[in-house]
Amino acid sequence: MNNKHELPISEETRKFLESKHLLFINGEWIESSSGEIIPVVDPATEEKIAEVQSGTKDDIDLAVRSARNALEAEWSKIPSHDRAQILHRLSDEIEANFSVLSELEVLDNGMPMQLAQYSIASHGVTLLRYFASWAPKIHGKTIPVSPGGVMNGDSLTYTKREPIGVVGAIIPWNSPLIFAILKLAPALAAGCTVVLKPAELTPLTALYFAHLIEKSGIPKGVVNIVTGFGETAGDALAKHEDVDKITFTGSTEVGKKIVSSSVGNLKKVTLELGGKSPVVVFNDADLEKTIPGVARACFFLQGQNCMAGTRVFVHEDIHDELVEGVKNMAEAFQIGHGLIQTNDFGPLISGDQRNRVMKYIKQGISEGATLVCGGHETNEKGFFIEPTIFTDVTADMAIARDEIFGPVLCIEKFNNESLEAIAKRANETTYGLSGSVWTNDIATGHRMAALIDSGQVSINCHAAVDPAIPFGGNKQSGWGREFGEEGLGAYLKTKATTVIY
Repeated sequence: MNNKHELPISEETRKFLESKHLLFINGEWIESSSGEIIPVVDPATEEKIAEVQSGTKDDIDLAVRSARNALEAEWSKIPSHDRAQILHRLSDEIEANFSVLSELEVLDNGMPMQLAQYSIASHGVTLLRYFASWAPKIHGKTIPVSPGGVMNGDSLTYTKREPIGVVGAIIPWNSPLIFAILKLAPALAAGCTVVLKPAELTPLTALYFAHLIEKSGIPKGVVNIVTGFGETAGDALAKHEDVDKITFTGSTEVGKKIVSSSVGNLKKVTLELGGKSPVVVFNDADLEKTIPGVARACFFLQGQNCMAGTRVFVHEDIHDELVEGVKNMAEAFQIGHGLIQTNDFGPLISGDQRNRVMKYIKQGISEGATLVCGGHETNEKGFFIEPTIFTDVTADMAIARDEIFGPVLCIEKFNNESLEAIAKRANETTYGLSGSVWTNDIATGHRMAALIDSGQVSINCHAAVDPAIPFGGNKQSGWGREFGEEGLGAYLKTKATTVIY
């Protein structure tokens, strides 16, 4: 762990890294039953910076029991207005510890500092405050019916919205703190309790977040955090008979395993899975806005995001100009450690991920795509790959078909085809998460957006994200929606009550 002493981090961050990291169960810090540890590696240096506990099925059992007891005890009795105030206090704690959280997110994941700060401020704090404001607005309805022939006025039917129960939340490594908040915020606003399983590659911000949860006044057992591997702790959580709901963000392959694991007690499941999002650029698009928009759509977070616009369909009239513009941007990225403020392009999360992406790049070349730029590993240390652009891509190529989850952009041409024909090409994927349309003709934009089979489509921007905008996938990109009122509803169940006078 020598390398962290050379990094520009605060003393508090340094002390946290050097501390002993335990499981957070029932408001206490405990060792895992396995006694095993997992090394945490800075992906920009390949150096070990911390160690965390490897949670087991027994640890998950203890955490679920803690969550169940908390659900049935103090947490269920807290008025919704007070629940909202507690979540606002947690937001205050995030703001007060913003610098440390940002540094840990960079060290954990490798993302550039500017992105970590933007994400925490714009999507972390804002998201938590958004759902806090929903807590007092959860209410039912009265229904004017006469069941069984009872005359009006002789009966009353009303509904209540109740917390779904104990939630198991399994989050990915690509934006770890934001996903922890995204799972916790609506669940807690709804009155649920949670067992959170962070990704084994990026557990640090979740554990630091647990210290802020302690300070916020959230009762013991309401939030439990168990670090560990997916095949042990994650699988035990998905299969647990006393968990009422699983919310999972990750790959489609693992999402299918989550579904299989959940059938034992038919727990509810929300899945936000993979993507291969289309970006459709018409010949009247404003290229001054479109070129940086296309570059960001793919290369944001080194392409390690489910919304990434990795398949560009561009009209042949502006193809060359768009390619040249995006290439210039890609080659201008400053690649290096995210803690260095001038760097804006970080590493991939691991050696395995880097090798996977390089395999796809080599396959793209062998299948006949034209490599415009990038395509190489870079830096002596760290899991870095240059931003990579291919043209002359066809739908049957692996780089066009599979989710690579790396900085690889595939560009295809179209001519004066019908919108339906373009949409058919855009929809030629098993995924349906995001997408975008770029045009100065707003009617064309709306028509094209309607034809793209994705849970979210943006016009003249890509992956518009806001706490109030529902987000989720069609086809094999997932089940359900997160963010917004729909995201809150996933943590509630409806009870109907009828009274006959």
